[in-house]
Amino acid sequence: MRIKTVANNVYSVGVVDWNVRHFHGYTYSTLRGSSYNSYLVMDKKIALVDTVYGPFAQELIGRIKEIVEPSKIEYVVANHVETDHSGALPEIMKLCPNAVVIGTAKCKEGLAKYYPNNWKFQIVKTGDTVSLGSKTLSFIEAPMIHWPDSMFTYIPEDELLLSNDAFGQHLAATERFDDEVDNCVLMDEAAKYYANILIPFNSQISKKIAEIVATGVKIKTIAPAHGMVWRKNPEQIINAYVNWSKGLPLKNDVLVCYETMWNATEAMAKAIVDGITQAGLEARLYNVAVSDRTEILKDTLNCKGIILGSSTHDNNILPAMASLVDFIKGLKIKNRFGAAFGAYGWSGESIKQLDSVLRECAIDVLAQPLSVKWRPSDEEIKTCVEFGRSFAESLKVK
Repeated sequence: MRIKTVANNVYSVGVVDWNVRHFHGYTYSTLRGSSYNSYLVMDKKIALVDTVYGPFAQELIGRIKEIVEPSKIEYVVANHVETDHSGALPEIMKLCPNAVVIGTAKCKEGLAKYYPNNWKFQIVKTGDTVSLGSKTLSFIEAPMIHWPDSMFTYIPEDELLLSNDAFGQHLAATERFDDEVDNCVLMDEAAKYYANILIPFNSQISKKIAEIVATGVKIKTIAPAHGMVWRKNPEQIINAYVNWSKGLPLKNDVLVCYETMWNATEAMAKAIVDGITQAGLEARLYNVAVSDRTEILKDTLNCKGIILGSSTHDNNILPAMASLVDFIKGLKIKNRFGAAFGAYGWSGESIKQLDSVLRECAIDVLAQPLSVKWRPSDEEIKTCVEFGRSFAESLKVK
């Protein structure tokens, strides 16, 4: 990553991780890589806002040295404890041991556990400020977006919001700004990021955006800790967050997900999709055993209907589907409508279990679960088509 100017005397000095393909363990696939963004603020006093993932510490230090000796840094702002942002902090602090680390009370608590230290620490809360000379660092607590310690740093003189995980994307690129990359790719990754990480915090996000707007804060640029800096059109991502945080689907699309053993449940799924499209709605079909779960969950932002299907194995849902429904439970998706289906050979518990899961997730079930023994006949395929068509017609009026 080349050093880029984000605002007057504010420089992007982070790193690109071209090779990362999984995040948060293996819960999130990062097929386009990612970046760990860090921002150096040059003034009478020098501040570094966020660091990078530990293995990239020397790369970060090398970039800082192109601008200033790290020993001259007086403040290191930790917007978030998570190690992809704080991992390089111990190496940075070795070079500027007298610097003050700034963060929330929860941040101090977390950093002390990850990196036992005797650093000077300044606890801040919303409204607190630090003067660097001609620039001011103003802090906005943002708990549960997406950890309890999270906060934003705002530089009013530049109308620059350093937002850490909020408004980010996992996207590796030589470019640094929203207007330098394909907008469809950018928004696709932003949507994936929101769906897989932030949906459970819809309420907090909605309130925080409203709170910031109410203060009259002007935002010219948003610089997150992952992905592109929003300089041309920050309103695009702010408006997207406003819409996503409402928890409302953006379209009447139907997400059909299934796992199959000998293709009987797959045959049902395809027939159900035929019925949905006959009713004039769009459908997205995933075999969860061979599909990227991160992409599936991204589509929950758009889809109003969620239909789940599984064959039965050992009296249970098949394993890939069981994993998906656990994630759906965790995301606490609201304002969606669903149904369950599946083929079975003996007793067919999975279909009832999927129906129960949908209800546990507060998804409004629009149809009784549809089951087929062994393999669907031609008549049963017609029943599946009608199941999809009837579901879509019911969805239209919801």
